[in-house]
Amino acid sequence: MVVTKFLDKMEKVYHYPVMWQEVIDSLKLIDREVIIDCTAGLGSHAYKMIQASEKNSFLIGLDKDSQSLKEAYWKLKPFEGRFVLLQEDFINLDKVCQEFDIKKADVFFFDLGISTYQLTNPQRGFSFLSEGALDMRINKDNFLTAFDLVNNLSERELVKIFKKFGEERYSRRIAHAAVTHRQKSLISTTTQLAEIIEKSVPVKSRFGRIHPATRVFQALRIAVNRELEALKIALPKAINLLKKGGRIGVISFHSLEDRIVKHTFKNFASQNLLKIITKKPKRPTEEEKRINSASRSAKLRIAEKIG
Repeated sequence: MVVTKFLDKMEKVYHYPVMWQEVIDSLKLIDREVIIDCTAGLGSHAYKMIQASEKNSFLIGLDKDSQSLKEAYWKLKPFEGRFVLLQEDFINLDKVCQEFDIKKADVFFFDLGISTYQLTNPQRGFSFLSEGALDMRINKDNFLTAFDLVNNLSERELVKIFKKFGEERYSRRIAHAAVTHRQKSLISTTTQLAEIIEKSVPVKSRFGRIHPATRVFQALRIAVNRELEALKIALPKAINLLKKGGRIGVISFHSLEDRIVKHTFKNFASQNLLKIITKKPKRPTEEEKRINSASRSAKLRIAEKIG
C-alpha cells in the first residue's frame, strides 16, 4: 500500500526520534540522493533526515504498520514531493528498490523495536501495563497473534521462544504456568498473562529493575512478527544495495538485535565491503535518557560501503 494521501484526520502524535542528532551526523546526509528509512514508523527520524539533506534528495519510508504510516504522512507533508511511504516489511527492500528502479541507494536506516505510540495503545496488546487483547501484530493484516502462540504452542515450544527471544531465566516455570492455566481457561488479555508470569517467578524476582513480564512480552512480540529473521535477511540486502560511500545505520534496543547487526557488519567488513564507523556503538546521552526514558537501551551502529 502506497501512503500518499489520507482524508481522515488523525490525532497528532509526538514521537521522540532516538539519538536523532547522532543519526544525522553519522549518516552524512548532505549530497545524498536516495534515502531509505526501513522503519519509518511515525516519520520522526524521516523528518529529521529529509530536513538535513539537500532539496534534490528523495526518501522512501517503509513500515508494516499502516496506522503509524498515516501519522507519518501528516508529519512529512511539509516535504511533499520528496518522499513516499509504503506499507511494506523491510525484508522486501530489494523488491521496493526494483519497483522504483533504484540500482543503489545512498542511505539505509533501521530503527528497530516498536514505538511508544504502539506500546501505549492497549488495543495493540504490546504492553502488560494496560489491559488489552493479546495481539502484538505490527502488521494488523497478519494472521498470527500472541494469543495464538500462548494458547496453542506446547510447553516445550513456549520455553524455546521465551529462552531464545527473551533470554528469560525462568522460561520453564512461566511456560508451565501458562499451559496449566489455559487448561482451565484461555489466556486472552495482556494483564492476564502478566499476572500468570508474575506469580510463576520466585518472589525475589517480582520486584527487580524490570517487570517480570518484560522479557516474555518481548519474546512473544519478536516471534509474532518474525523480527530477528527479517533483520538477518534485510541487513545483507541493504548492504549490497548501498552505493560506494553510502552509509547504513541501525538502532537496536536489545542484545539479540545488536548481535545480529554487529556480526553482519563484521562479516561484510572482513570481505572489504564495509568500513565500520562505530567501533563501539553510540549510546544516548544522559540528557536524552532523562528526556526520553525509552532510549536508555538504544545502541546505534554505523557502517560505510567501500567495496
